[in-house]
Amino acid sequence: MALTYGFLKCKITSNPALKPSRHNNETQYHLHATLAVTGEDGSVQQWDSAINVGTNDSDDLLQYKLIFDFHHPIIATLKAAGSGFTDLTGTDQLPALDFLRSNVLTETGPWRNSDIMDGSNQVEPVASLLRLLQKARSDKFDVYIFGRTYTGGDLGIHDVHMNQGSQKSFLNNGVDDHNDHNDIWQDGAVIIDIGQPELAAYFTVFTQQMVPTDRLGNPVSDSHEMTVSDDGSLSSS
Repeated sequence: MALTYGFLKCKITSNPALKPSRHNNETQYHLHATLAVTGEDGSVQQWDSAINVGTNDSDDLLQYKLIFDFHHPIIATLKAAGSGFTDLTGTDQLPALDFLRSNVLTETGPWRNSDIMDGSNQVEPVASLLRLLQKARSDKFDVYIFGRTYTGGDLGIHDVHMNQGSQKSFLNNGVDDHNDHNDIWQDGAVIIDIGQPELAAYFTVFTQQMVPTDRLGNPVSDSHEMTVSDDGSLSSS
């Protein structure tokens, strides 16, 4: 079963802050910021973000792409969307994202390994992404964050990374909606309208997430770490 997934069109209204989160034997790091969503009646709703930027575990680094020339037909769809959350749960086509089953990563360049996180803002991709998000705040750029919504009633978006190919407790059994399980067409990303014909975009995948994946988003028996040759490789399957 699918977890609630989609993208949030918003403005960043607070200075992004790096926060740690303990997961089993590693610490994952996220950039949190207050996101403002303006309703048609002028009311403002505040959301939180948890954008993955890496871990302190050398065996489970983050691969990322941070690009400033993102050009893809999805841009027109994003710009036409209203402020707020667009629910794409159960969708099997763009604008829902699937790094393996769509061409969204075409001409986005190679995957780069994150630094090992040490809790500072000086490592990559934290330093570069932080500058971009700070500029988005100061210039009031439209920001599109793809991911899953918080559970428990709080307004927020997380799982801002590829959401398939994980193992162990993350396997999708096709029955229940346990938190953070694999699924297809539920990958996360950050896309920012920087006032140019091209947009900025941030895509991530953990090195322990294996591809290709089956129809549930689980890794197949001969799976391997994500490489640029896997981008869109299942688009015709």
